[in-house]
Amino acid sequence: MHTIDLTYAGLGIHEELVAYVADQQNYYEQEGVHVALRDGRAWDGERIRRTATIGLGRAVVSRLTDGVPWTVLCVNTDRPLFWLLARDACASVEELKGRRIGIHPPQTAPGCFSRIVLSRLGLDPDHDVQPVVMTPGDYGCHLRKLAQRSLDAAFVGSTLAPEVTAEENGLRLLAFVGDYFRFPTVGVAVDPTHIAPDDPAVLALVRASRRALRTIRDQPDLAVRYLNALIPSLSTAEALQYFERYVAPYFTADGRHDPGVCAQAVSSMAEELGVSTVPDTADIYRTEPAEGSAA
Repeated sequence: MHTIDLTYAGLGIHEELVAYVADQQNYYEQEGVHVALRDGRAWDGERIRRTATIGLGRAVVSRLTDGVPWTVLCVNTDRPLFWLLARDACASVEELKGRRIGIHPPQTAPGCFSRIVLSRLGLDPDHDVQPVVMTPGDYGCHLRKLAQRSLDAAFVGSTLAPEVTAEENGLRLLAFVGDYFRFPTVGVAVDPTHIAPDDPAVLALVRASRRALRTIRDQPDLAVRYLNALIPSLSTAEALQYFERYVAPYFTADGRHDPGVCAQAVSSMAEELGVSTVPDTADIYRTEPAEGSAA
C-alpha cells in the first residue's frame, strides 16, 4: 500500500467534496494508496510543497509569483465556488459603488478571483469600492458584519449554500464568481521537486479522484447525500438545489482540463498579480485535454 499526504487550502464543498466521495467510497484503498488528508490552510508554501494538494488556485499563484513548479494532474472544476452576497438595501452590483465589501486577501487566489469579478462587473476594486480584507473560514464573521451593517457586501465560499444563506439572513445573492471567471481551482497537483508526477502513490490518488468525479456524475443521489453530509444544516431539497446549480453542471467527469480556459485564466491571474512573465500553461496542466476542448 502506497501512502501520500493530501492537503486542502480551504473548507467547503469546493475543496472537500471529491476527496470526501473518494474516501467514503473506499476508492483510495481500492487503488492501493493510503491518503492522509491534511489541513494546509495555515501552512507555509514550503510545507505544502512536500505534499499533494487539492488547492490548485494557491498552487498556481505560487507558480506565478515564486516560480514553484507545481504540476496539475487532475481538475475537479474550473468554476470557483465563491459568491457575492449583499445587504438587502443593495439591489444590484452597481449599487455597491462606494460601499464596504468583505474580500479575501488580494495576493490569494480567491482574492484575485474577487477583484477580477468586480472589474468584470464594472467596479474598480481599488477605487469604486471600499475593500475590507478578511480571513476566510466558515464565513460566519462575514455574515455577522453584514447583519451589523459594518459590511455592505461580502464574498463567501462553499461552506454555505448561497441561496439558503441569503434567504435566511435577509441578503441578496448578486453574483456567482464562476459565472464571470473560470479558473481550475481544485483537483490534484504536486511539486516535482519533492514528489514525482508519476509516483505510484500520485497515480493512485489521481485514479481515485477521477473515480469520485465519475460517481458524482453518474450517481447524483449518492453525491447529494455526501454534499448534505458536508453541510448538514441543509435540507435534502436544499442540498439537491445546491448540487444541481453548482456541482452537476460544472464538475468534470474525468479530471481533465480545457486548455483554452486554462490559458485565459492564468493570463488574467498573472495580470492581476502584476506578473509579467507568464509560464506556458501546458507546463502547469498535465491532465489529458478534455475531448472537444479548445487548443
